[in-house]
Amino acid sequence: MSAIVEARGWGWRHAGRRQWAVRGLDLRIEAGERVLLLGASGAGKSTLLTALAGLLRAPEAGDEEGELAVHGRPGLVLQDPASAIVMGRVGDEVAFGLENLGVPADEIWRRVRDALHDVGLSHPLGHPTRALSGGEQQRLAIAGALALRPDVWLLDEPTANLDPDGAELVRATLRRVLADRAATLVLVEHRVGPVLDLVDRVVVLRSGGGVLADGAPGELFARHGAELRRAGVWLPPGPGGAEPASRVSAARPPGEPVLAAEGVGFTYPGADRPALVAVDVTARAGEILAVRGANGSGKSTLALLLASLLEPSSGSVRFLAGGPDRPYARWRPRELVRHVGTVFQDPEHQFVASSVAAELAVGPRRVGLDAATVRARVEELLERLALTGLAAANPFTLSGGEKRRLSVATALATDPRLLVLDEPTFGQDARTWRELVALLADQRDHGRALVAVTHDEDLVAALADRQLTLAHGRALGEPRAAASPAVALSR
Repeated sequence: MSAIVEARGWGWRHAGRRQWAVRGLDLRIEAGERVLLLGASGAGKSTLLTALAGLLRAPEAGDEEGELAVHGRPGLVLQDPASAIVMGRVGDEVAFGLENLGVPADEIWRRVRDALHDVGLSHPLGHPTRALSGGEQQRLAIAGALALRPDVWLLDEPTANLDPDGAELVRATLRRVLADRAATLVLVEHRVGPVLDLVDRVVVLRSGGGVLADGAPGELFARHGAELRRAGVWLPPGPGGAEPASRVSAARPPGEPVLAAEGVGFTYPGADRPALVAVDVTARAGEILAVRGANGSGKSTLALLLASLLEPSSGSVRFLAGGPDRPYARWRPRELVRHVGTVFQDPEHQFVASSVAAELAVGPRRVGLDAATVRARVEELLERLALTGLAAANPFTLSGGEKRRLSVATALATDPRLLVLDEPTFGQDARTWRELVALLADQRDHGRALVAVTHDEDLVAALADRQLTLAHGRALGEPRAAASPAVALSR
């Protein structure tokens, strides 16, 4: 067999960073191999995939050492699909890469329709990309790569933002595509169980450089399971891998309502139907409400309304735990940041500073805390969320999991009464996932009200006190008490 990927002593350091994202990597991937790339959060998985796609250039973007070669056409799907969308309409987005390759027009549109069908996107070709949910954007990105017919698929957590049905649809699409083609696959995922049937080899990157383990899945997890667990790698269900989920119950019954939404609805400008219709929500002190539903059901829109980042088209949202004497939707930014902490679906949309430490200091400074208090709070959050070594790093150069932890930390930095969190555990290894769960449980026990939009069933099983399920912009019944099933966690 011939190699399609070759790395010899390869390393990459992002511009302005002291630490190398990847270093001393020796790796050979043969044509037709299906490789699952694992490692702790920040081990360099996304950096390697971006480099394989040819999107890193030294010295403008950073420092490079060693050699890295890809022999074939790559197709890349990133963690953040919105960062890759460049066109305003669904059909044009899939056609964009084909046009750059000079594919004939009649062939372009046949491939576009086939790719959209394969990933289950039934929108018209003229449907605006800005009207897609996060999960739909991810499927669109996969369709764009599929249409290119790449020699090597580079997939960076392609199902992380999808509901369970959408995730399985994407995996089924990948199974079909890989069965019909001799393409090579390099797949990054944290939760390995659902994707093991897609791969024949597992490569685990070591934090700090090199390869920690490499081999066939069954043999690798059996031989290196304890070491991988210590490194924070999620293990598949099975002997030595799965543990029952630990239910972290609230320390006391919930308190008074902190926020109430009554009959709230919202329609985006130019949309042909409302994103949300007549939803009632109450967030109580000392309680975690999980908001669930399929992609496009209105979860993220509801989160923005509850955080006063959108004004309802109908109904009302009222903050009931103090604050300025004016309608909630009209609060000034300084007033809002004092009372409400928000984690966006895309963490990059909330970064405003040039370093991690400076990002964490923005909120506390804005609410008027003194310098010593700001410094202490920043240091505490850096330590708690395993970001201390990245304090001077630019937030935009972090891994996906690191960006998510930073966005959670910024939401906590002003000690708000209400936390609205959109996919707070996205991109986490087993160790940082457990730390986030413990941190959110602490917030609840200190009387905060938490609303978590999530597809993470393990998070719901571990923490949720109540659940609200949305479908097509409407609530399915009243919010109900969360069950605590014995969910298997790969720890």
